[in-house]
Amino acid sequence: MRVYVPLTLPGLAQAHKAGELGPGPLTAYAVTPVLREWYVSDDIEELEYAALGRAAAASLRLLAADPGAPRRRIVVAVDVADEDAATDPDRGLDAGSIGEVRIAGPVPLAKAAAVHADADDAEADVRAAADALGAADLGDDDARFTVDGVEDHELLWFGVQEIPGLLG
Repeated sequence: MRVYVPLTLPGLAQAHKAGELGPGPLTAYAVTPVLREWYVSDDIEELEYAALGRAAAASLRLLAADPGAPRRRIVVAVDVADEDAATDPDRGLDAGSIGEVRIAGPVPLAKAAAVHADADDAEADVRAAADALGAADLGDDDARFTVDGVEDHELLWFGVQEIPGLLG
């Protein structure tokens, strides 16, 4: 199963140094039955893109919690055994947890298929979205518009071997 792990650049640096994503449990996003129902599509590429989008939103939340991190969303796509990605049945109907899975232990970075990251030119919009996230969560429509605007920036695809360049 392909899962998408949200990170920040410091989190990616730590994973690169350790050679693994972890320690567990890790929160990731994947094509789950709830995500399939929410997205209403049978196209696996569209569903995986939706899971990537959910992980990008989670990365934005990590950035909001870490004001010192560079303002670029980071998502690592990794392949894990189906049984290693568990959904939380208690959160199944929570809109914020659509597509969310838990990975119990660390995942070797060697299992990563790719890294997705914002381009440098997205930093100002990502910064504004991270700053507005709290107000958006409280119902501020202008803040929600700012947060939603970051989705206009497509995450770029990088091979795992390009991680040092992303960190440099």
